[in-house]
Amino acid sequence: MEDLILAIVKPLVDHPDDVSLHAEESDSTYFYQLSVNKEDMGRVIGKQGRIAKAIRTLVYAAGQKADKKVRLEIID
Repeated sequence: MEDLILAIVKPLVDHPDDVSLHAEESDSTYFYQLSVNKEDMGRVIGKQGRIAKAIRTLVYAAGQKADKKVRLEIID
């Protein structure tokens, strides 16, 4: 799952080395915190959050295979 998120986000940004992903797992949930460079924040979120919504949709769909809920938070 982490590889999927990084494979989607890194090509979108100008500073791929600044992309970091922190993961936590509980019994029924995967929780991911994605951090990118401040200059790349707009590229990851997109107009009206469309890119962020698309990323979350892909990640949530992949989480369905594992029978766990997935939460993705994009932080500064």
